[in-house]
Amino acid sequence: MHRYSIEALELARRGLGQTSPNPAVGAVVVSGGEAVGRGFHVYSHRDHAEIVALREAGSKARGATLYVTLEPCSHTGRTGPCVQAVIEAGVAKVVAAMEDPNPVVRGDGFKTLREAGVEVEIDAEATAEAEKLNEPFVHFMRTGRPLVTLKAAVTLDGKIAAPDSNEGWITSPIARADVQNLRHSHDAVLSGIGTVLPDNPLYTDRSGLPRSRPLLRVVLDSQLRLPLDHKIVSSCQNDLLVVSTSAASPERRRALEALGVEVAAVDGADGRTSIAGTIALLAERKYLSLMVEAGSTVNWAVLDAGAADKIYFYYAAKILGGMQSLPVAGGVGRRRRMDAIDLERVTIHPIPPDEFAVEAYIRREDPR
Repeated sequence: MHRYSIEALELARRGLGQTSPNPAVGAVVVSGGEAVGRGFHVYSHRDHAEIVALREAGSKARGATLYVTLEPCSHTGRTGPCVQAVIEAGVAKVVAAMEDPNPVVRGDGFKTLREAGVEVEIDAEATAEAEKLNEPFVHFMRTGRPLVTLKAAVTLDGKIAAPDSNEGWITSPIARADVQNLRHSHDAVLSGIGTVLPDNPLYTDRSGLPRSRPLLRVVLDSQLRLPLDHKIVSSCQNDLLVVSTSAASPERRRALEALGVEVAAVDGADGRTSIAGTIALLAERKYLSLMVEAGSTVNWAVLDAGAADKIYFYYAAKILGGMQSLPVAGGVGRRRRMDAIDLERVTIHPIPPDEFAVEAYIRREDPR
């Protein structure tokens, strides 16, 4: 991997959480063996990483090499096409970590650069890291859906709740702080009314890190049972979406909306809200990633519907045992071992001294 590709990736990370619905991009202009311009994208600043780096480089960009984490855009959106700025600056070579998966770009930026006489190279050793960096964006552009991550705090025997009292926490403060960072990396978080009612959670991003737009909090509540005085309602600042059904009380709907809560009816089977319909609604609004932080019933509904793309389970060195303690995913489950949901690309993230997180992807026979 080129050393300046590494630096461009490091710059891109500085924009994480501040670029959605755009990707996080870093760029370095190199002339005479030294970096003369650096940049990364932040949505609120409009300019893309390449433009920021070229502006800093000034006249030194002529004949230089531009290292960038993503193919420069070739279309006009909030800003003009970056390829045109690269060509006009006189850049001689562009080294990109990956092709842009956006259908309106996808290779066209490279084509335009080559036609203008700019040499183009893909740093293949940086591609996997660049794709991981912008995993939600890549997934959204390839599938049209937000990347859905099922997160849970779990005992070693797979339990997330005790039958009598759930005061206290399963995981440590260190693990819970990591959860806030994980939540920060998502555009939306979803739970069910069965968890929200007893736990009275906030589901806010408490990482303290800047965001490009508020974390959208989504509650599945088919009958609109959400109390008006619950924390998630009283803290609402145009960042709460309650998904109900058309059978829900109009009076309850009006009461929630009067407090600034958005209510959407998304009907599913058996009088419940539709998981797929909810995700489609988020996709329409260009939410690139969704983290599910729910209870046993919703967790299974998401898995059974094939809506989850990956899991991120935080394991504590504890055992609850018992037949009444709730598993991470309840419902009917799979009735045969051979029908179990398979996971792949498993990564273990140690959380010293005694905890760890498991990140893994749902294996699909027909990738979407």
